[in-house]
Amino acid sequence: PPAPGAARPAAHSDGSVWSLVGINLGTIAVALYLQWPVVSLMAVYWVQSVIIGVFNVLRILSLDRFSTKNFRINGRAVEPTLATKMQVAFFFGAHYGFFHVVYLLFLGTMSGSEPLFTPAFMLCATGFLINHAFSFQYNRHMDRQGTPNIGTLMFIPYVRIFPMHLTIILGMGLRHTDYALLLFGGLKTAADVAMHMVEHRHWRKVRVGELNVELE
Repeated sequence: PPAPGAARPAAHSDGSVWSLVGINLGTIAVALYLQWPVVSLMAVYWVQSVIIGVFNVLRILSLDRFSTKNFRINGRAVEPTLATKMQVAFFFGAHYGFFHVVYLLFLGTMSGSEPLFTPAFMLCATGFLINHAFSFQYNRHMDRQGTPNIGTLMFIPYVRIFPMHLTIILGMGLRHTDYALLLFGGLKTAADVAMHMVEHRHWRKVRVGELNVELE
């Protein structure tokens, strides 16, 4: 591990922020070219959100060492053990996954007879998968340089996807026009990139307050 006070590489030095911008712009271009309805673009972003969650579970499980400072389960302090790591990963996966299952049902209702999982859709989703896989490798390397707080890691994805999902909610009322796709896609891209940079630059600085989480 680096010595205390040693300079750390810039959080965006992995280049993933630039590929994230490119993939977002490419997805918007595909949506415009193929005249997608807004719900199809929303579905691609749903897949991206799921990908973020899956890689966060893997990130938690791959921790070699971690801190549980100020992190409580059912009102009790916990030790940084394998059992704690497994319990946190399972709880996050179940809670995050349930939220996205409900979200998918909602998208299916909105889409009606419009097919969502087309080859172009899968191409865009694959782009996000590659981007977040690359980012995961970078984050895992950085995790091994220090002692990340497992409570912080559990809650980061919710902070990360909140602006993205807010723009999705706003996009529900947009009509299926090129202007709507550009507006919706642009807002989502800005929120996505901003939170990506916040996550990479500041996640170690986040001080998780006393977390009293009911993990059943």
